[in-house]
Amino acid sequence: MRVIAGKHRGRKLATPENKSVRPTSERAREALFDILAHGRLSEGAAFDDALVLDAFAGTGAFGLEALSRGARRVTFMEKDRTARALLEQNIAALGEGKQASVLAADATRPPRASGACSLAFLDPPYREGLATPALKALGAMGWLAAGALVIVELAAREDLDLSPGFTLIEDRRYGAAKFVFLRYHGEKSAAP
Repeated sequence: MRVIAGKHRGRKLATPENKSVRPTSERAREALFDILAHGRLSEGAAFDDALVLDAFAGTGAFGLEALSRGARRVTFMEKDRTARALLEQNIAALGEGKQASVLAADATRPPRASGACSLAFLDPPYREGLATPALKALGAMGWLAAGALVIVELAAREDLDLSPGFTLIEDRRYGAAKFVFLRYHGEKSAAP
């Protein structure tokens, strides 16, 4: 697996030898970042100078791609010790230690945020029903700024129950994966 574009283009990322982490395919990641780069969902590229959250981070491919393309800072959230070790290895290999922080945390029970992010990636294990509780918890704990763009990766035929405070923009399928694009408005502005 490699970084697709930006200052780290072509650099390899360490991946697990076992099936404990399911990295998103390069093709799907490239399609996602093409959408984010062309400003259809935000003013300009969604990752430009952004504060980014990569929840269920695994190897960190989403967040590291965002850093490579111009994000200001990424917070990676991963509870699995083995995945976190690979993630920290990838951050060090790219020299992104000053722009990245790694939290040993469960995205469905995150700690309170020190700052809100304008772009968030959630890549929970497929078919375990973790996306909706994570969205609710991340919003409640201050991880998402009002107007934040949130991308959730699910299995192609998996459904997502929207948590209050989020609106669906669109979803796109890429092979076995589906990306669901959401806008966060906050709990108070959500319809009852």
